[in-house]
Amino acid sequence: MTSPGTAADLEPEGDLDDLAFDSVDLAGLTAAGARIMDCTFTGCDLDGLDVDGARLVDCTFTGVRAGTWRAPGTSWQDVTIGDSRIGALVATASRWTRGHVHGGKVDYLDLRGATIDRLRLEGVTIGDLDLAQARVRHLEVVDCDVRRVDLNGAQLASADLRGARWRAVDGVAGLAGATVSPAQVLELAPLLAAHLGLLVDP
Repeated sequence: MTSPGTAADLEPEGDLDDLAFDSVDLAGLTAAGARIMDCTFTGCDLDGLDVDGARLVDCTFTGVRAGTWRAPGTSWQDVTIGDSRIGALVATASRWTRGHVHGGKVDYLDLRGATIDRLRLEGVTIGDLDLAQARVRHLEVVDCDVRRVDLNGAQLASADLRGARWRAVDGVAGLAGATVSPAQVLELAPLLAAHLGLLVDP
């Protein structure tokens, strides 16, 4: 049976199972290396929360807010983040399996060096999407505004980016293996020409 979660439940190397955090202030706390399973976080303040190296399984984050949420080296399995407002989710070198981020806004989604197997980004506004050096399988972007995406050194397989309305793309070579729309190809034409060393002369 699910029990109410409190700030005292979060601690380094802790073991959290089947807890419901409802409007709990978790700002500035650390749960580095923790095991967090079957937990829900609703309307919580996660600003400055540090879950470095933690393992999150079957968790849901709804309506959470954070200026910075530190999550490098984390493992996310069957995790949903919905309708939340996050300044920076720093999840470098993380691992995502069957993740879903929908609604809300993330100013900086840092997945640099991440390993991704089935991640769906849906209806979320993203300032910077950093996929540099990431290894990606089955990424789906649906109806998302993305100001900038960094694909330098990325390895994409089965990545459907047709639903991304981007303004800038860094590392256009990293698009190899992705599916894009005809309109996106036209937008990318100058970058592709520069990458290939083509001289376009009208």
